[in-house]
Amino acid sequence: MNHQSKIVAITGAESTGKSSLAQALAKHYDVPFEPEFARDYILELNRPYSFEDVEFIARKQVERFNLKKNSSHPVVFLDTWLLITKIWFKVVYNQIPDWIEQEIQNAKIDLFLVCDTDLPWVADAVRENGGENRKKLQKKYIEEIEYHHFRHVIIRGSGQERVDNAITEVDRLIK
Repeated sequence: MNHQSKIVAITGAESTGKSSLAQALAKHYDVPFEPEFARDYILELNRPYSFEDVEFIARKQVERFNLKKNSSHPVVFLDTWLLITKIWFKVVYNQIPDWIEQEIQNAKIDLFLVCDTDLPWVADAVRENGGENRKKLQKKYIEEIEYHHFRHVIIRGSGQERVDNAITEVDRLIK
């Protein structure tokens, strides 16, 4: 029997707790998660990132998604995904590689958990978009999810409350 895991992508603007939530959910369900690739890649560049770097990140996201989607686990969590990268291309370069839209359309993401901007933005070495930009990007991410008709839920709260809210939504998906 060919088993296909339910795929849950954790998304949202910068500094909304995506990585912490992905880790907490993976631990709760005792399943793997795909960590964010872009952050570590950019931190290791030691130079400003380029269009080619972002395209490399996008290709890695697709590659890692393809490796995880046929897992034997009931659910797999992705810490961010190609949708954010598409918006990143548009905002930073006003250009999107042709192949990205097809990859998004072909993906079978079962649920997007969109981390709300109710957590404070915290600056770090790779974050670029606090304040109003953060809110604008969050709106663009949700619009893109809706454009593609992906199921999504906004996850609010802090700490364990945020994790519990996400668990409720994942339980609805897998049970």
